[in-house]
Amino acid sequence: MTTAAIYGCSGHRLTEAERAFFAGARPWGFILFRRNIDSPDQVRALTAELRDSIGDEHAPILIDQEGGRVQRMGPPHWPKYPPGEAYLKATPDPLAARELVRLGARLMAHDLKAVGINVDCLPVLDVPVPGAHDIIGDRAYAHDPATVAQLGRAAAEGMLAGGVLPVIKHMPGHGRAFADSHHDLPVVHADFAALDDWDFAPFKALSDMPLAMTAHVVFDAIDPKRPATTSRKAVRLMRAHLGFGGLIMTDDLSMKALSGSLRDRAEASLKAGCDVVLHCNGDLDEMRQVAEGVGKLKGMAAKRAAAAMARIVHTPEPLDEGVARLRFDAMMAGKLDAARGPDVGEAQASASSSAERVRPT
Repeated sequence: MTTAAIYGCSGHRLTEAERAFFAGARPWGFILFRRNIDSPDQVRALTAELRDSIGDEHAPILIDQEGGRVQRMGPPHWPKYPPGEAYLKATPDPLAARELVRLGARLMAHDLKAVGINVDCLPVLDVPVPGAHDIIGDRAYAHDPATVAQLGRAAAEGMLAGGVLPVIKHMPGHGRAFADSHHDLPVVHADFAALDDWDFAPFKALSDMPLAMTAHVVFDAIDPKRPATTSRKAVRLMRAHLGFGGLIMTDDLSMKALSGSLRDRAEASLKAGCDVVLHCNGDLDEMRQVAEGVGKLKGMAAKRAAAAMARIVHTPEPLDEGVARLRFDAMMAGKLDAARGPDVGEAQASASSSAERVRPT
């Protein structure tokens, strides 16, 4: 019996207690963090071990691999990727930036698929406003909804082409929040029209994506009493007004923006209409509490989960990794524009100036 949960784990390999818990709790999937990452061989062993613990060789395994501040797999075994805002800084041409974002996401998908990870919590579709908390900051692709939507779709396309599912986040928008939901509950006082024109717009534009993550943010114009994650009104808006038909997962239930016990948080999220809850920190006692509030993945939630997994391309778009990385590095360095074919001499010169990277096999 698969349950409506995604859990983390504590280290580089599963403990016996974790293995026993997962075998009994049967979560839909798992999520990895930096504490779980050492080398390509180790990550491959861990993802295999996680799937074996629940007897599902295709189970979703998630990671936050955005680039910049939010990158769980990095040097020396994987390249360092730029944050979202860096793409438009590399080229002022939005179409060139779109190609660059897609190429970066395609390369990240290549890294992830090689170690058994099939879901990336990317793209960030939040659109910051002046004075907003820096928790989004340079993670945003741009400071206007149209460009965020365009570049966000490019990232999603790169992921899908590489056999990795994207997760659009943080629905219905975190860019207007003046607090970090990891520590406090943000409250947004903007009226509905302002939210619709700005915050909601990128999510409407990518409503065809398979997976989305909620924002632990209160929107007065939607539900002044509850954050979107636990608000039936907010989830209904995501479905009816934003047009999102895919699977909705919560942001991390252990974040301090939410109140009540972990069991209460899980129950409230699912009652509000979220399909799956997410618990990230790998604390086994906390996971047991979450499990008390989580039931079977069934009905429309199960159908949406199956439809999402069916979007995985098991034979990825062909990629010459070496040429693609040289092109990406050269474009990021401003030494190659999108309209030109790869100038291997320039690309190699650019690549040689960066730190030596060890490619995953």
